[in-house]
Amino acid sequence: MEQFRTRRATIVLALVCLTACAGRRPGSPIKPGFNVYSKEQDIELGRRGAAEISRQLELVSDQKLQEYIKTLGQRLASVRAAEDYPYTFTLIHDKGINAFALPGGPIFVNSGLLTAAENEAQLAGVLAHEIAHVALRHGTNQASKANLLQLPAAVGGVILGQGSVAAQAGQIGLGLGLNVLMLRYSRSAESQADALGARILAEAGYNPVEMARFFEKLEAEGGSRAPQFLSSHPNPGDRLRAVGAEIQTFPRQSYKASTGQFAHAQDLVAKLPPPRRSSNQGAAQAPQLSPSGTLRDFEDNRFTIAYPDNWKAFGGADSAMVVLAPQEGVVANAYGGATIGYGALVSYYFSQSARASLMQATGELMRRLEEENPSMQVTGQSRRIKISDSPGLLSAFSSASPYGGVENNLLLTVMRPEGLFYVVFIAPQPRAEQLEATFQKMLRSIRFRG
Repeated sequence: MEQFRTRRATIVLALVCLTACAGRRPGSPIKPGFNVYSKEQDIELGRRGAAEISRQLELVSDQKLQEYIKTLGQRLASVRAAEDYPYTFTLIHDKGINAFALPGGPIFVNSGLLTAAENEAQLAGVLAHEIAHVALRHGTNQASKANLLQLPAAVGGVILGQGSVAAQAGQIGLGLGLNVLMLRYSRSAESQADALGARILAEAGYNPVEMARFFEKLEAEGGSRAPQFLSSHPNPGDRLRAVGAEIQTFPRQSYKASTGQFAHAQDLVAKLPPPRRSSNQGAAQAPQLSPSGTLRDFEDNRFTIAYPDNWKAFGGADSAMVVLAPQEGVVANAYGGATIGYGALVSYYFSQSARASLMQATGELMRRLEEENPSMQVTGQSRRIKISDSPGLLSAFSSASPYGGVENNLLLTVMRPEGLFYVVFIAPQPRAEQLEATFQKMLRSIRFRG
C-alpha cells in the first residue's frame, strides 16, 4: 500500500509540473521535469542506443561530412544552456528529413536534412532543438510521466537480444505503437525545446528565428507526406510567434556565426552515392504464424490472463508491464527501444484523482495516449463489459503500425483497488480479423485476485 501511495504521489507531482510548464512566460527558466531515471541512466541508455543505431543504420562514410556535423554540433553543445552532457553528433546516410536525440547526448541527423536546410542557421536550429531535448531530459521524462510503465531492463534485454540482462541499465521503452520513449515528444515538450533551442542558438551566435522558420517551412511543404521529423516532433503551435517572443527576452546582439562550410557540405551530400538501402527497406514484417488455439496462463499476484502457447510473456509476475506476444510482435527500432505491433500489453494506470470513476480514469488514459500519439484515432464509443465480476470498458482506436500502415487497438480498462487495470490488444489491420477470436478468449480468461 505504501508503494501505491508513493507512485500516486509521483504521478500527481508530474501533473503539477505539466501544469506549471504550460503557463510558462517567455524568458523564464526551463527546468527538466519529473523523472524516475537518474542522469547517469540517461547517459547509459543513450550510449547503448547509439551503439545499436550505428549497427542498424547506414552512416555517412564521408569523414569530412561527419566532421562538419560534429564541429557544428559541438559549437552549440559548448554553450551553458546545453548543460553538461557527453554530446555526440552523427550523420546518417538517409534522404529523409529527420533528426533525433537519445537521452544523455547522442544526436543523429539524416543527410537529407542538410539538403532541405536553406542555410547553416536552419541546420544549427535543428541541432539546437535536439540538444534542448537532451538537456531537458525529455526522453526519460516522457517515459516517466506518461505512466505507461516500461518493462524492467532485464526484459528489454531479452526482447532486443542485447546480451546479459545484468548488464542492462535503466529501462527500455515500449510503446504499443506510440513510441513513448526516445521517439515521440508531446507538444509541450516541443514548445520547451523550441524555447531552449532558441537560447542555445543565440548563445552560439546563430539567428534563433531560423529554427522556427525551418520548422514552419517543413510543416507547410509536408502536406500528406510530412517529413518523419514532424511525426516525432508534433507542432506545438505558432512557432514563429512563440520563438519571436522568446528572442525579445535575449540580450541584443548580431547573429553572424558560421563555420563557412555549409555550402560545401551540401555539395558533398549531393555527391554521395545512393544509400545502400532505403528507409523502408528491411522494415519489420508482421508475424505470419497464426496464434495457437491452446492457451496458457500468465499469473501475476494481482491477476491471471491466458494467452496462446506459441506466444511469449515478456515480463515476470512482479513487472510493472507485461507484454504477451510472439517474438516478432515486439519490434526493435533504430532508436534504442522497441514497439509492440502485434499482441497484448497489460499494465496499470494511476489516475490523477483518487476518486476517479472508471469512465473518468479511462478518459484520462485515452487523452494521455492521444497527447503522445498524433496518429491515434478513436474509432467508436466505449462499451461496458463484465470482467471477472468487475465492471469494465472496451474502447477502440487505430494508430500507425510499426509494420507500416494502420493497426487496430482494443483497450480494456477495469478499476481495481491498486489502480486502473488495462490491457491493450494490438493487431496490424490486415490481421485484425484473424486475431479477434484470440483477443476475445484472452478477455474472457482474465481473473483478479483478492
